[in-house]
Amino acid sequence: MPDLRDVFLCHAWDDRQGAAKELHDLLEARGVKVWFSEKDIALGEPFLREIDRGLAKSRVGIVLVTPNFLKRIHGRSIADKELSVLLHGGKLVPVIHGTTFAELNEESPMLASRNGLNTSEDSMAEVATKLADLVAI
Repeated sequence: MPDLRDVFLCHAWDDRQGAAKELHDLLEARGVKVWFSEKDIALGEPFLREIDRGLAKSRVGIVLVTPNFLKRIHGRSIADKELSVLLHGGKLVPVIHGTTFAELNEESPMLASRNGLNTSEDSMAEVATKLADLVAI
């Protein structure tokens, strides 16, 4: 499949220039092919359809769980739609950043049940290294 990606990075729109961009950049620096809306949706392209294509072309889902993300999925945003598709698929890794698994569990017990990573335990760089190791398999 052309344009196959190692990971699809699901994040809240509010985090696209902060934590999500940081994680994207760290992953790409480690050789991981990342689908990231900020670079993969060209001007004038249909937003939801491009996300759908990105989901179809990615082997692993990464969900960057931040306070913004928790608000977005509660409000049934695009991030909520992405999460629904990712929960249906195979490998899905939550990355907790600035919140807790307990807070995630209140909004998405299914996502909280997945084994994940937490930036309060590892730096964002260490998280990126662990994710790069996962997709290298």
